[in-house]
Amino acid sequence: MVDRLFSDRDLAALYDTLCAGRADFSFYLPLVMSARSVLDVGCGTGDLLRRARAAGHRGRLCGLDPAEAMLEQARRGSDPAAEWILGDLSTTRWDRAFDLVVMTGHAFQVLLEDDEVRSACAAVRSALTDEGRFVFETRNPAARAWRTWTPDHAVEVVDATGDVVRVAHEADPYDGGDRVGFTTRYTSPGWDVPRSSRSTLRFLGADEVTSFLAEAGLTVVERYGDWGREPLTANGPEIITVAARA
Repeated sequence: MVDRLFSDRDLAALYDTLCAGRADFSFYLPLVMSARSVLDVGCGTGDLLRRARAAGHRGRLCGLDPAEAMLEQARRGSDPAAEWILGDLSTTRWDRAFDLVVMTGHAFQVLLEDDEVRSACAAVRSALTDEGRFVFETRNPAARAWRTWTPDHAVEVVDATGDVVRVAHEADPYDGGDRVGFTTRYTSPGWDVPRSSRSTLRFLGADEVTSFLAEAGLTVVERYGDWGREPLTANGPEIITVAARA
């Protein structure tokens, strides 16, 4: 089931504003520009692929997402040559079709069960060309990012009507496992009632990620700890992985 923050049309319309200035795009965009064919898994509003097209990419750009509300945003004003597909890696299949497959925005963390991770990695391997690359990130569990998912770290954005929307996360008490649930609450004076969305993310360590990739026939060729290509460290914020067919 798609979380409400992606399936609700009004909330989906806020997504790019909430994520303005994303540091990860400075890492991903050059990779997209250097690949002839790109699959963006969990593409959301399609911002990364739109930027690539605007920067001169003339190859195949394909966005895959399970939330129709997000794809509605992607299709607005988009290059008609881009492909926007409703679904996920369990409902679609390609055979050596893409030089690059990316999962940005920590989309890898929505794969909660071992079988989901295995299935997704296998589908990615099938979609990659022989020299292709799978690039994605997951938050380093040792950094405990969820400690900042509290109402006192709320942000405010302005929606399309000019109303201010306050967005606050509240993580569940941490139970020591690899899954963290949280609630996102949206409030605005222009709305009749507040809105909320429940989400759960899985925090896998680097060794666990490597193991799942290996099961699917993928091998790690590069790994970084943050968007400036810094080395992976024990408590760094990210585990950024570049993988290829083994």
